Amino acid sequence: QVQLVESGGGSVQAGGSLTLSCAASGFTTSSYCMGWFRQAPGKEREGVAILSNGGDYTYYADSVKGRFTISQDNAKNTLYLQMTSLKPEDTAMYYCAASVCRSGSSLPLNVHSYVYWGQGTQVIVSS
Repeated sequence: QVQLVESGGGSVQAGGSLTLSCAASGFTTSSYCMGWFRQAPGKEREGVAILSNGGDYTYYADSVKGRFTISQDNAKNTLYLQMTSLKPEDTAMYYCAASVCRSGSSLPLNVHSYVYWGQGTQVIVSS
């Protein structure tokens, strides 16, 4: 019954923008730490942006800091990743995921902390 469905991926030229969406069902996203991860061919899955339960804290990978913004719409139970100034190295499959966590605790940064995963949406940035 728990579902995470990503959308919004596509192909864009370097310097362009995309906004990814993650529609959740079966649980309330604001009650979980939510994260965006990405995996490029031949590379490990890495955390891109994390949002604490309640939205009080965020984490961004150094490689995307200042360019990506994570947010959520509680009414829609949907997580977003706004991506600007995209670079070819941002090319990857992007996944949203949920982790059980406590308010005020350190954000879960490790991929293994996340128990619910979407199927991913592809982002391709061409130069």
